[in-house]
Amino acid sequence: MSVVDRKGEYSEMIEATTGQEFPLREAHRLVRDLMTPNPWIYWIDFLVHISLGWGAFITILSMPLSLPWQLLGGIIAMLAFYRAAIFIHELAHLKKGTFRLFRLVWNVACGIPLLIPSFTYDGVHNDHHKRDIYGTDKDGEYVPFATLKPVVMIGYVMLSFILPLFFIIRFLLLTPLSYLIPPLRKLVWERASSLTIDMNYKRAETAIRNDKHWKIQEFAAFVFITGVVAAIAWDVLSPRFLVLWYVIAMFIFFINSLRTLSAHAYRNPGDRPMEFAEQYLDSINVPGNLFITGLWAPVGLRYHATHHLFMSMPYHNLGEAQRRLVNGLSDNTLYLKTVRTSMWDALRRIWGEAVSNTRQADVSDPHTTFEDAVGREKNA
Repeated sequence: MSVVDRKGEYSEMIEATTGQEFPLREAHRLVRDLMTPNPWIYWIDFLVHISLGWGAFITILSMPLSLPWQLLGGIIAMLAFYRAAIFIHELAHLKKGTFRLFRLVWNVACGIPLLIPSFTYDGVHNDHHKRDIYGTDKDGEYVPFATLKPVVMIGYVMLSFILPLFFIIRFLLLTPLSYLIPPLRKLVWERASSLTIDMNYKRAETAIRNDKHWKIQEFAAFVFITGVVAAIAWDVLSPRFLVLWYVIAMFIFFINSLRTLSAHAYRNPGDRPMEFAEQYLDSINVPGNLFITGLWAPVGLRYHATHHLFMSMPYHNLGEAQRRLVNGLSDNTLYLKTVRTSMWDALRRIWGEAVSNTRQADVSDPHTTFEDAVGREKNA
């Protein structure tokens, strides 16, 4: 089976697990002019949305309690902050050493105030795209949800509601303590410094690509949250500031958890690497609607399978790439296998697979009688 090597050299065809071959070279020819990011699009998109987010945030704090208007402002702030925050994904993929000013501004205006500085994703996410790591137990962004009990997915989504507290503890308490306790410093780096979905993920010491000065980002996040807490304690800031921050962060994580579950099929149990074509077929595109789908899968993430084909393609060209590949491939059968009509469609499918696989496991479990398994299936 021919594959794409790490230098980006493309083979003529990739044989997929179905026995068909994915026309990778043909696909690359169709989109090779779409690989250059446009800095103006990045700057305008990010600055508009981060300004909208902070504008709505400050407006809510300055107005008297009024549920309808504050609810509307909260939704606007959450969606604007969410889109701005998702640029952390682009930062992980931009060519090494480029967009340095953009990275700095993103961290100052978004990453550090939301306690998700770019180093928490840098390097970690790049491993997710490596052929020998994707879908294995070394991939912090992969859990084989489709092979596990459905309750695992529920637990993952529910975790969103306490994640902001984890990040507060991480930067407010663990950061200064880790300066004083060297063993804790190592533990914090390995277990509490990565935006991942696998709770067992252990970050490697070398898992850094662009953010060589990550310690400055870490300290800045510590200073920010410490300043907020101190300002509230001294009545300089209202406690509403932290409450609103927490609620917005909580719903950002909640929406992103649903998007994450819609991004892959999560079928690989993690005991073996997946070939490149398998990785593509395990990923999902939800082209959907520009305005609706773009709210929950912003900055190109609704074309997640296409992104896994061409991980260096800037987000603003993924829609055009999708159009060309659907209409231009001599055989687009395999390409279309990754398409879902909506988030609901993607979630329904992975939930159904998890339920089915759990029932099969119950039947094969020597401690479970066939009658028990059939009875559960009839009651389901």
